[in-house]
Amino acid sequence: MLNAIEADLYHKTGGAITNFEQHLELTQSKLAKEITKETYDLGFISLPPEYDENDLEDALEQNITQFLLELGTGFAFVGRQKEIVVAGKTRKIDMLFYHIKLRCYVVVELKVTAFDPEFAGKLNFYVNAVNELIKTENENPTIGLLICKDMNQTEVQWAFQGIQTPMGVATYNQVQIKEITDALPSVEEIQKRIELAEIEFNLNKNPK
Repeated sequence: MLNAIEADLYHKTGGAITNFEQHLELTQSKLAKEITKETYDLGFISLPPEYDENDLEDALEQNITQFLLELGTGFAFVGRQKEIVVAGKTRKIDMLFYHIKLRCYVVVELKVTAFDPEFAGKLNFYVNAVNELIKTENENPTIGLLICKDMNQTEVQWAFQGIQTPMGVATYNQVQIKEITDALPSVEEIQKRIELAEIEFNLNKNPK
C-alpha cells in the first residue's frame, strides 16, 4: 500500500501521454488509454547501479509474470528482441505483446534515459513494421508504447505531431538498485581463492 501511495498509482493509471484519440476509433481509443499508465512500478526487479537497456530487458523477461501484472489485464507476452526484416535489414523490437481485449499488438520500447524526440520516430517505424509484417486483416491497428526513465510533456507532444500511428509514452520508477556487495565474492569464495593461492605458492616454492 505504501508503494502505491508513493507512486500515486490511482492518478497515474491511464495517464500516459498518447495520441490515441486522434488515431484510434472511439471505443478502441478509450480502452487503449485505460490500459496505459503514466508511470510503471518496476519495484519487482533489481539492477546494478549503472544498468543499461539490455539489463532492464533481461530483468523484465526474467520476471515476466510480474511485468504482465504491472502492465494490466489482457496483455500476453509475444517475445523479446522480436526480429523483423525490413528492406533486407534485420531489426529487433525490445518487447512485443498482444492485448486480448484490444485485439492488437503492442510494441514496447524501453529506454533507461529521459525521453528524446528521436525515440518517437523509431517507435513509429516498429509499429508500422508490425502492421505490415505481422498483423492480420482481422486485428486492430498496432499500438506503440515507449517506457522511459523520464519525460517532458511538451517534447512528447511535439514529437507526436505528424505521426499517424497510435502511440503513447510513459515512465518507470521504483527499480531496486543492487547493493555493491552483491558484486563482491562471498566469504566461501574468498576462502577457496586463498586455499588455491596457497597451493599454487607451495607448488612454485617446492617444484618437483
